Amino acid sequence: MTLHNFIGGAPAPAASGQTFDNPNPATGQRLAKVARSGPADVDAAAQAARRAFEGPWRGWSANQRADLLDRIADAIEARLDELAALESADQGKPVSLAATVDIPRAVANFRFFAGAARHQQLPSHPMAQALNYTARRPVGVFGLITPWNLPLYLLTWKTAPALAMGNTVVAKPSELTPMTAGALAEIIHGCGAPEGVFNVVHGFGAEAGQALVAHPGVKGISFTGGTVTGQRVAATAAPMFKKLSLELGGKNATVIFADADLDRAIATAGAAAFRNQGEICLCGSRILVERPVYDRVLMGLTEYASSLTVGPPDHPDTTIGSLVSLDHRAKVEGYVALAREEGGTVHCGGTRPALPAPYDQGAFLSPAVVSGLPISCRTATEEIFGPVVTVHPFDTEAEALEMANGVRYGLSASVWTNNLRRGHRFSEALDVGMVWVNTWMLRDLRVPFGGVKDSGVGREGGDWSLEFYSENKNICIHLG
Repeated sequence: MTLHNFIGGAPAPAASGQTFDNPNPATGQRLAKVARSGPADVDAAAQAARRAFEGPWRGWSANQRADLLDRIADAIEARLDELAALESADQGKPVSLAATVDIPRAVANFRFFAGAARHQQLPSHPMAQALNYTARRPVGVFGLITPWNLPLYLLTWKTAPALAMGNTVVAKPSELTPMTAGALAEIIHGCGAPEGVFNVVHGFGAEAGQALVAHPGVKGISFTGGTVTGQRVAATAAPMFKKLSLELGGKNATVIFADADLDRAIATAGAAAFRNQGEICLCGSRILVERPVYDRVLMGLTEYASSLTVGPPDHPDTTIGSLVSLDHRAKVEGYVALAREEGGTVHCGGTRPALPAPYDQGAFLSPAVVSGLPISCRTATEEIFGPVVTVHPFDTEAEALEMANGVRYGLSASVWTNNLRRGHRFSEALDVGMVWVNTWMLRDLRVPFGGVKDSGVGREGGDWSLEFYSENKNICIHLG
């Protein structure tokens, strides 16, 4: 098959006629040829989005837009099995994970923001002789650039509030995982969105992504991806005064104190390290353990990682699927080798499992647990984005805090303690955007999502998304 762009309500080949291959990372077999877009395709999509914004879409009320979002949620849910299989084939994750996490979360994103659009509240500020009230208006055309690790999950996280607030969209999914973005475009159009409200351009970052960020008709950019790419996005968008949200990399700490419920802490720390092959920006890839329980936690994590089943993504027993590409596996393997060079001990994993054809051609890697590394070494401070976790002991709370904050990233952290005061105190002192205490990845869509330092700029989620995808206008009425 050939996966075309989706522009103005219809599939459209790249203006150049060029395509690129999209392989299944678990087998190496080609899933599709994909349109290789450039500035001309981005311009066509931006113009289609602008026409829709200035045309029939402008007349839709908040309730009408919310009803559309609910229909989209229903349509995604009706195709759950199909979309889960497509996501797994495209990204390498287990089908079971896509079916229980990724696709249901896409449904939840649309349903949540449908409700948020219906029930948003805006302030008023009375004066002695006047009344001020705040109105929200859509921004215009938004460019949404999404990564390969959670393709539909994160695209819907941005699309739902953008549409809820009355904007139109040009989406650029990762070139590594384009399939479900194409399916989403068909779903949105099939649910009654006017032509041009939601558009998709496929291609590479330097060709399609940069053109989208630089396009003068695109008034806002929401980007999720690597920190280096985020710097280029900001350098282009900021001088053009575009609205900008950047959710970037992470090197997140899981901090386990000796008074924690260790069985729960070990199991959850293992899930936080290795879920989705460790390819989640919120994964806890550095585990800091109070010294009296260090040996027990290290042994428990090693047993946990060794118990995971690496195998074909469509097999019901598989818990670790394929990494997203052979190139990415080579990068992760490079960090396992670096860990050994830096003096670390690899207790398990970091090797390629023996699998039958055609999976012997896939990008599989067994999960690795590493100890004995200096806390400031490259393996312990650079984002690996794969199934590799490092474990480090600490003696005092102050030392744990210094270790947790001692990286350039600041996305999230998980803290394990049964001391309520310590849980509050330590969480407040962490230089991150999100902290979980005695849990991980427990998400409420009303709360702010985002990081500090090199992990990004801005917040999305709940009212923060409604704020970002709109412009606030104060209106002052004199009553004298």
